[in-house]
Amino acid sequence: MSGSRGMRNKIKYLILVPILLAVALLAICVMNFGVESKETLITVIVVAVYILIVILAYVRLTPMVKATMVDYSLEQGKVQKELLHGLAVPYALLDTDGKVLWANAMFYKTIGVNEKKFLSRRVENYFPELSSDILADVVGEFSMDVKYGDRRFNAVIRRVDLSTVFEDNKQEKKGDDVVVVMYLFDVTNERRLEQETFDQKLFAGLVYIDNYDEVMNSLEEVKHSILNALVDRKINMYLSNIDAIVKRLENDKYLFVFRQKYIKTLQEDRFSLLDDVKNLNVGNEIPMTLSIGIGAGGGSFTDAFENAKVAIGLALGRGGDQVALKNGEQVTYFGGKSTGTEKTTRVKARVKAQAFEELLENKERVIIMAHKRPDADAFGSAVGIYRLVTTLGRKAFIVLDEDTEAIRPVVNSFKGNNYYGDMIIPSGRALSMVDANTMLVVCDVNRPSMTECEELLSLASTVVVFDHHRQSNEPIENATLSYIEPFASSACEMITEMFQYISVKPKIRPVEADAMYSGILIDTDNFLNKTGVRTFEAASYLRKCGADITRVRKMFRSSLTSMKERAQGISNAEMYMGCYAISYVDADPDSPEAPTVPVAKAANELLNVENVKASFVVTEAENGTLYVSARSIGDVNVQLIMERFNGGGHATVAGAQLPGMSKEDFFMNLRRTLKEMTAEGSI
Repeated sequence: MSGSRGMRNKIKYLILVPILLAVALLAICVMNFGVESKETLITVIVVAVYILIVILAYVRLTPMVKATMVDYSLEQGKVQKELLHGLAVPYALLDTDGKVLWANAMFYKTIGVNEKKFLSRRVENYFPELSSDILADVVGEFSMDVKYGDRRFNAVIRRVDLSTVFEDNKQEKKGDDVVVVMYLFDVTNERRLEQETFDQKLFAGLVYIDNYDEVMNSLEEVKHSILNALVDRKINMYLSNIDAIVKRLENDKYLFVFRQKYIKTLQEDRFSLLDDVKNLNVGNEIPMTLSIGIGAGGGSFTDAFENAKVAIGLALGRGGDQVALKNGEQVTYFGGKSTGTEKTTRVKARVKAQAFEELLENKERVIIMAHKRPDADAFGSAVGIYRLVTTLGRKAFIVLDEDTEAIRPVVNSFKGNNYYGDMIIPSGRALSMVDANTMLVVCDVNRPSMTECEELLSLASTVVVFDHHRQSNEPIENATLSYIEPFASSACEMITEMFQYISVKPKIRPVEADAMYSGILIDTDNFLNKTGVRTFEAASYLRKCGADITRVRKMFRSSLTSMKERAQGISNAEMYMGCYAISYVDADPDSPEAPTVPVAKAANELLNVENVKASFVVTEAENGTLYVSARSIGDVNVQLIMERFNGGGHATVAGAQLPGMSKEDFFMNLRRTLKEMTAEGSI
């Protein structure tokens, strides 16, 4: 036995040390008196007798010493076993498979088993968290929380190699006898107090009525108070279910505070308040919708309230009729199934136009950029900002690294015109121009990663954002002024409205009006999608400024290749769940158009098919990226679907770019997502 060998080796020191000392004494005598002296001879005789006595004593006394040590060990073992057995902490020895080898009385009591009964079951039968896989992977010591009945325990688990008990520094080898030692510490009260503290933490919430003015304008004045009372009652009753404190700040704004333990209740209910208020009807032509922002996280209630303000901004920026929950840096959205109500008031456009003009007073030049692979709306809105800035007496430049086929006819009308000189510049030149007197304007995009030159965002001290897409979780953080209007049909519509509110009325040239009109035309699919009163008013304004419908139509006529690709997308279509059209286009590598163009056109065409609520068309580019175009007739919010694929857009027009994914994998994931979101009620 390795333990016996270790004991014998230690007992040998009892004889080895005296013999070595005797030999050392003999050596000293020889050195002092010489080898042949009388003193040396006497010393040799004495040392020899001494060594003989030591050896005899070792031989005679070793069995007695061992017997005494064994007796002592047995007594100690009995004492230790009795102490472990009566230990107030549950204690057990397990093998690496989780089978209980031995346990003390408290362990038996904890699991409610008679102490006299032999435990033949694995420990995971009592504590499911302690699976055999976890025990087999134990290295050294670790702890984890486990649950038995209504009690919670902190299990401290340690791996012990029995072969190393008597041999120090021995490495564990395969085949060695190994056991797992487990202690259970009752932490039920501690965890309960921790949970109570967690549950008592306060969340802040803001409720905004998205379209209060529009709804009231559509309703008889005598019914205003009735609708107000009904909405107020719905909000107060709903929030009283979570023991919230509610305060009405304005006609269309509420503040509420509630404890964290109720947030799960709201999430499971999926904030049914949105639908409750939307279903109210006292004769109003427009359904009333709410936006809710809830804030949590941080070290104080002030931080939670600040997060609530950010959350309500995100909810409104995504079109309203939804909930944004911001917990620290994480943002979760609920609702948002409707397309929202168009704002008929231009107050926001006027305020933003005046703020933009004030910011421009201290700047010498403006650099304008849109998103990568710009479309007609991106370039058209950039041209509109160029005209607005130059009218106010500042230099302006548009960053454009690639003029795709989608905008080439419009871009060529500027490049061939000496009046515009170096209006269009590459991103490299733009980077060298940025200084303290430079303003950066971002249009038709609000995600940094999708801008034409993301580096410009960090260099410019003043950044302005104009966009009509719903906000995502990736905002432009350092924006001095942000005008994001998801109800607008296009960025060109937003810029056209701003023309009417600056101090100097701009003189828009026909080529500029064409560019902006084409942006509205393309983004609305010839005024069929996301078109409101303000859209037609903006188009009318541009027509007065010289936009020519015939010129614009000629610039955007499709090639025969494009028509064939569009027809292929329709031919490959299949229906899913009776209302979703799914298709693909094998893009022609020789086509002058960007790969996103044919899929977008095919997706638009599929909406004309009977019973189709939404269409999804994809194509694989040469670089391995899968481009997805999603369109909706208005019944389904395709933006929510595309966000599941890290995309985005509008309720009726959205898309995504998926590097390295095949269309087969995408279709499989899309079908699963559609089924899940339908079951959840998200779409």
